[in-house]
Amino acid sequence: MKKLLCSAALTGLAMAAALPAHARDDKLMMPISVAMESPETKEKLDSSIRYYFGNQKTPKVLKKLGTDASNKKTNAFGKSDEKACQWAFLSAMLSLEQRAKELGANAVVNIVSNYKKVVMSSDTDYECHAGGIMAGVALKGDFVKIADK
Repeated sequence: MKKLLCSAALTGLAMAAALPAHARDDKLMMPISVAMESPETKEKLDSSIRYYFGNQKTPKVLKKLGTDASNKKTNAFGKSDEKACQWAFLSAMLSLEQRAKELGANAVVNIVSNYKKVVMSSDTDYECHAGGIMAGVALKGDFVKIADK
């Protein structure tokens, strides 16, 4: 009888392990303005680099220096989706800033969400994917020299 119970338990465990895991991966559209105005973003982003999202009007582009993408994740455990998304957004923006400096750009234009390489362009919102333990933001933009206003 013990052998039969043990066999049944092992079969049940094997079947449960074969079932797909359903982790939370919520697609959220978050306001760019809130993320850009957060104290952490204002403190950490270099104000000498300017950022333009989607189709926002820019000063005259003098020279395009390249295009690059950033895909950043952050620990979401114990954080609200909003807070986790803001941290992932800031990490992605810092990565774009670093690349702009490497290229000698003074602006990043045409910034779009690029989650799993699916482009979503907006002047007002960015895409964030939030789960129980991770949140992620992927951004892509063009690095340029723009004219002073």
